[in-house]
Amino acid sequence: MSEQSRFMLVVSPLMEHSPAFDQAAALAKASGAALHIVAFDYLEGLATAGMVNEQAREEMRLGYVERHRQWLEEQARPLRNLGVHVTTEVVWVESPLQEILIHLKEQPMAALIKALEYESLLSRLMFTPLDIHLLRECPVPLHFVSHVRHALPRKIVAAVDPFHRDGHYEGFNDKILREASKLASICNAELDVIYAHDLSSISADEFGFESASAFFTSGTAKTLFDAQGDTFRELAERNGIPPERQHMIMGNPAKVLSSYADAYDIDVIVMGRVSHRGMGRLVGSTVEHLLYKMPCSVWVVSPETLDD
Repeated sequence: MSEQSRFMLVVSPLMEHSPAFDQAAALAKASGAALHIVAFDYLEGLATAGMVNEQAREEMRLGYVERHRQWLEEQARPLRNLGVHVTTEVVWVESPLQEILIHLKEQPMAALIKALEYESLLSRLMFTPLDIHLLRECPVPLHFVSHVRHALPRKIVAAVDPFHRDGHYEGFNDKILREASKLASICNAELDVIYAHDLSSISADEFGFESASAFFTSGTAKTLFDAQGDTFRELAERNGIPPERQHMIMGNPAKVLSSYADAYDIDVIVMGRVSHRGMGRLVGSTVEHLLYKMPCSVWVVSPETLDD
């Protein structure tokens, strides 16, 4: 990340100091980047208060925004004392998604950082949370902060899925590893790479077999496993990942990654987000499956700038 790069930290409208502040500051300090902190405010009760007239309601809104702006400045002061260039902004908007995307278009950022807001399964089934919308639409690396052990990450894992028959996302795994390596370098952190190998997620016709029974013979499965292993090792080696840091683990990707992160006290897992065959493979849907389950923070790489 260049000296001129900037991180954007999106914070809660409730004036709460979350670990995302500390992680964003540590990353900005370590990388020499600036930090722009934005609160997208909207309080339903304040916006629709029926017992006051419109002018009084507007004054209340402006007063809240000003108090939040002052509060953000108070949070920014110790970060500036650390040598981080910090700017703050408060925007009153009911639906922040489009405003966030507009901000990213008008003010290019190296990454968007945000505390993960935990939602119940029922809530996620009823409506799509902002975090999921961002996961699907954010064009820059997206860092969801949760379960923070260290302000500056010490252990980072990159999750890849290099075995695509159609080659549609050829090069995307390299991008994931480049982003993970860059982050590890900034943090002076350990970096491992994992390929969670799961035959059950691969269909027989995808690899030219007429029936599943022919596809899942022991010989065929071993041949496929060996081919995947060769592809994985080639990917890791050309990105400078030493053999002892390469891990090909058989099992459901979501379970493998969550268990590994928990067992080895991982701080951040770097994953790719793409839509592949209706959200079926690791590079893509697994991020949504894992987002609320991972015992660590998640750094999501977008394919939008794949051709950069």
